[in-house]
Amino acid sequence: MKRLFDIICSLTGVIILLPFFIIISLLILFTSKGGIFYLQKRVGQNNQDFTIYKFRTMRTSSDKKGLLTVGGRDSRITGVGYFLRKYKLDELPQLFNVLFGSMSLVGPRPEVRKYVDLYNEEQRKILLVKPGITDYASLEYFSENELLGKSSNPEETYINEIMPAKLELNKRYISEAGLITDLKIIGRTLSRILFS
Repeated sequence: MKRLFDIICSLTGVIILLPFFIIISLLILFTSKGGIFYLQKRVGQNNQDFTIYKFRTMRTSSDKKGLLTVGGRDSRITGVGYFLRKYKLDELPQLFNVLFGSMSLVGPRPEVRKYVDLYNEEQRKILLVKPGITDYASLEYFSENELLGKSSNPEETYINEIMPAKLELNKRYISEAGLITDLKIIGRTLSRILFS
């Protein structure tokens, strides 16, 4: 049922949002050097790596300067990228991840291997389910980059404070997973984006 829901919703989303995909792609192309999409390896279900799709919001090779985005005005983010990130529009290409089956609409946000390797045995249990575009942790840490911007050591803050808290929320989602829960999370996510 969940997979069918994901296919129907992601396919419908891609069709409806296609004009926005084209407009965003042109804005990225004409305002900064580099490709339209940012591809990154993330860890998915059963601890398997997959490629996540996003609209590119940073200057090329920015991830070599760190994997975390720090502050609302990270100098690596382009002008268009700032707008896309503010309204989570950079995440739209993940509808293709959902359509192709590497992600779900709702589920624990997929992490990069560097941080997954730090999970303890209990935390690795979240890898038993398919990762998603949004979940409880995404809502709770909607402005995560701003929190990190206030830290004197953002990576340490992420590893020791934010990541464990997000993993607890991931576990909560897994224990409550179901169509009604997913619909509530999707509704809250859309509301948060529109009225943030």
